[in-house]
Amino acid sequence: MRSADTEFHGGPLDGRVLPIALTPFSNIPKTYRVPVPAHGDTPAATLVYHRAKEYDPKGRWRWRYEYEPEA
Repeated sequence: MRSADTEFHGGPLDGRVLPIALTPFSNIPKTYRVPVPAHGDTPAATLVYHRAKEYDPKGRWRWRYEYEPEA
């Protein structure tokens, strides 16, 4: 299975680069959900990241994930 190193912006995964499995059309999924188990008094939660384009100074783009705090 193919994967692409994808950067995360915002939330607990901010600044991390993780390999994300690609769809059959060689894109990363539009939404990436990270389940967080309950720990002590903190209930279980799900972190939600949405796909966004990131542009470099030359105008080329690549995908990244941005944190969605309300989800």
